[in-house]
Amino acid sequence: MSTIIDTFVAPPCREQITLLYQDEHLVLINKPAGLLSLSGKDPRNLDSVHHRLVQRFPGCTLVHRLDFGTSGLMVIARNKGINALLCQQFSQRTVDKVYTALLCGHLAEDEGIVEAAIAKDPAHFPRMALCARHGKPARSRYRVIDRLYQAREGERALALTRVTLTPETGRTHQLRIHCQLLGFRSLAAICTVAGSCPARNALRG
Repeated sequence: MSTIIDTFVAPPCREQITLLYQDEHLVLINKPAGLLSLSGKDPRNLDSVHHRLVQRFPGCTLVHRLDFGTSGLMVIARNKGINALLCQQFSQRTVDKVYTALLCGHLAEDEGIVEAAIAKDPAHFPRMALCARHGKPARSRYRVIDRLYQAREGERALALTRVTLTPETGRTHQLRIHCQLLGFRSLAAICTVAGSCPARNALRG
């Protein structure tokens, strides 16, 4: 396989991180779209969720990531113990991640499953692409919330579908690529995380 060179430079993100909850073990934040979860190797990609938060919460670590263009809830560990326990919950899939997305066009089916392997795209890194030969397995579920039209002055109304997307694997750009495979472009995506927090309860005894 050809060598992949990362030349991506994130444009400046003016939006602020919204702090939703904090205690001595963890922090919950709302990440704005257009902000990296973790700083890149290029010094121009220093700005990120982790870089901003570590100034306020020294020693904090990311338990999971959201794609650059995705906004939504992120869980941040404030110590090694909670990090290990939360990472275990994510790896064992006892935490549910659900995305709400707005797709351009009307989906015919009300719900379904998409299975298609994904790999790094050497020609357009850091983008990912479908790759049955070298890709890692990826599986996503979708369910239609509603179908609507957006009026446009002097043009035909734009057909839109609001869906919930549930990734059963965690590949980079997975949901965006799977939506494209269905034939629909994602205009926006927001992530929510649901589930109990036995990790925090365990530390509290």
